[in-house]
Amino acid sequence: MRQASQSEDRKKDTREKIQLGGLIAKAGLRYEKRALLLGLLIDGASRIKADGNERARLLAIGERAFTHDPD
Repeated sequence: MRQASQSEDRKKDTREKIQLGGLIAKAGLRYEKRALLLGLLIDGASRIKADGNERARLLAIGERAFTHDPD
């Protein structure tokens, strides 16, 4: 039973990582260096924590991107 649970957890983790990688590709950043991508994410995380307006602005951009291309 425990082994099945661990296997299921690994599958969920793998799926989440694949989806996150898909977001990088969707944003047009597939060929950027990993350090740049991490820097963008760290900067974005600090911006949305510090400024609720920035969070709303970025959320709207992301929602529009999914609306125009739901894949």
